[in-house]
Amino acid sequence: MVSIGRRARGEFQFSEAFGKRILPGGGRARRLLGVFVAGLVGLGAGWGSVPAGMAQVRDGDWLVAAGGAGRWRARVVERPDARQIELTNGLVRRTIQLSPNATTIELEHLGSGESYLRAVAPEAIVELDGVRRAVGGLTGQPNLAYLSPAWLAGMRSDPEACQFVRYETAPLVEKIDWKRVRHAPEGVAWPPSGISLTLWFRHPTEPGVEVAVRHDLYDGLPLLAKTVSVVNRTDRVVRLQRFVGETLRVVEAESHVDPSTEWRRPRMTVLTDFAFGGMSITSSNRTVHWEVDPDYATQVNYERKTPALLVVRPPLGPDARIGAGERFDGFRTFLLLHDGDDRERQGLSVRRMYRQLAPWSLENPIMMHLTSTDPTVVYPAIDQAAECGFEMVILSFGSRFNMEDTSEENLRKFRDFRAYAAARGLELGGYSLLASRRISEEDDVINPQTGKTGGAIFGQSPCLGSRWGLGYFDRIRRFLEGTGFTLLEHDGSYPGDVCASTSHPGHRGLEDSQWSQYRQISDFYGWARQRGLYLNVPDNYFLAGSNKVAMGYRESNWSLPRAQQHIHARQNMYDGTWLKTPSMGWMFVPLVEYQGGGAAATIEPLREHLADYDQHMANAFGFGVQACYRGPRLYDSPETKAVVLGWVGWFKRYRAILESDILHVRRANGRTLDAILHVNPALGTRGLGMVYNPTDEERTEELVFPLFYAGLEGSAAVAKEDGPPERVTLDREARLRWRVTVPAHGYHWFVVRP
Repeated sequence: MVSIGRRARGEFQFSEAFGKRILPGGGRARRLLGVFVAGLVGLGAGWGSVPAGMAQVRDGDWLVAAGGAGRWRARVVERPDARQIELTNGLVRRTIQLSPNATTIELEHLGSGESYLRAVAPEAIVELDGVRRAVGGLTGQPNLAYLSPAWLAGMRSDPEACQFVRYETAPLVEKIDWKRVRHAPEGVAWPPSGISLTLWFRHPTEPGVEVAVRHDLYDGLPLLAKTVSVVNRTDRVVRLQRFVGETLRVVEAESHVDPSTEWRRPRMTVLTDFAFGGMSITSSNRTVHWEVDPDYATQVNYERKTPALLVVRPPLGPDARIGAGERFDGFRTFLLLHDGDDRERQGLSVRRMYRQLAPWSLENPIMMHLTSTDPTVVYPAIDQAAECGFEMVILSFGSRFNMEDTSEENLRKFRDFRAYAAARGLELGGYSLLASRRISEEDDVINPQTGKTGGAIFGQSPCLGSRWGLGYFDRIRRFLEGTGFTLLEHDGSYPGDVCASTSHPGHRGLEDSQWSQYRQISDFYGWARQRGLYLNVPDNYFLAGSNKVAMGYRESNWSLPRAQQHIHARQNMYDGTWLKTPSMGWMFVPLVEYQGGGAAATIEPLREHLADYDQHMANAFGFGVQACYRGPRLYDSPETKAVVLGWVGWFKRYRAILESDILHVRRANGRTLDAILHVNPALGTRGLGMVYNPTDEERTEELVFPLFYAGLEGSAAVAKEDGPPERVTLDREARLRWRVTVPAHGYHWFVVRP
């Protein structure tokens, strides 16, 4: 049996407390011609059975235990005697007082016992026809530092607020229709299961206008969601200028008497599906605000500047006109409650959330970025991609591909390419640039400060509500339907620009411009998701339907010398996978020159830089991350082809564990070994570790690999690459310690089973 090759092979030795046997396969030069065999051969027999008692590992931990959705099922509990109703799934609980008006009185993490609320607040706030009103809520709490149950009986409803009238319960419903057409992990369910509790409110002076506050609770997750809607049952148009979708008086995470430049925030992740203008949860946040509570008179901070008020609202508008008999639905606010401060555990929780809320992000096709639309280049490249086991070819930026050209001649050309690719088992798609370019004075966004174009987030940008913007989406739809393309790489996606134009057909003016443009692009992504199209979008549109975003890199770094690129690549993937699964982010392999750097930065001719090509694949495939292999071909010699075949075959053999969550062992620093560990307690292969040596000399170091989240304790069977398994003992915290030896510029991988 031949193991997948690399420049040099490593070895490991269990530390003194866990045995001394050295597994086979010490350092030796690898033979590149033989590496592809590893992609075609299984591990074979030799794994031991599960030891007695292992089935009871950490059974109460929702991140490890099997059957989470069924075990921690969401439900609504009515308490008529207390005039309360609660949402709970055994992990979290939200309790709502219903009389004399509805308001949340408790938000708890049941695992940690932590209570997040110190005082009541309205369920929402709406501004209708120029009148701002609270939705629900109670007044008269004597001290906003804590909420005593004894105070509730004496608290009153604000007569100016919308009053609670009834509630409804229903199964949880998602608004995106996911057509599943390509590989995703087994057992992924869509839509996710859970329950909804909708509270209905109306104001006595406007009986025909109702506000619905829908609370969602998901099975198996410490996750709640909330949506505010306005239903117009009158015969006139109602104008919703602004709304607040969530407002919580949260227990402060820390107290400072003196002014502070940094404040710790409560242990919760808050996000919405109204996100844009960034590739991460934080950079794309346009709605979540931690503010000072001006009524919190008893806080410790002398200046009363503690940010202990959570307010979730659109930054502008929406300034929506709701016609007679129509309904307006706001964005969803998600509250993911954490049971501690550990960064890895919080990250695992966020990743689990995305696995359930946006399972299309788990689709992870192996992709080639083709830099030409010349048939003499395209057809051979498709052949190479098919031979090497790739799954998708993207007509990349710089290829002169134009998806906006919907002429029959252009459609026929690319329809033929698509048919040729499909016959070889490949998907075909292409690149289109949207926002970061200039169209015209009539179609670009109008800066409200100047009344002219310019000054957009990317300098110049078209308004999606302009005639050009509306026509753009129509043309892209026609191209995709007319060619059968199944992928769109959508660069410069809508970043959140506002537009002061009053002549664009897609919005009325400034106040509704952001909401209208976001709806335009999110509706388009929903259309794509419904048809099974793959969306590469360099922006955080996962909850709107996109599949993948950049893992996190600076484009100019791919013009650095090749050796530096490898360190940056592993740093980017290490950092990017704290809050993203491996499949949620793409990386880059510059087969040809990209933004400069010359011969020192590129891999072509591939056979002359085979060691670097191999290292790029060891980096990306080892992290379970798909890179954009950008160039006109994937191989230029039998040796090159063998390496590509080997890595693709290896990845597909271990795909399930490689696309599972990453535990962060040691970040690449260019001086020591760096390492990660993939874990999944639901698989037979519970873990796969990668260790890299970036230095010019062989290194031996002790590393600690945590196996708690692999669902293991006591012991595990560990095999170095394709070697036989070795039964090893774990410490009390389910950690595996060993001394690893990896030769200069080498790497090492191992697998873990029960």
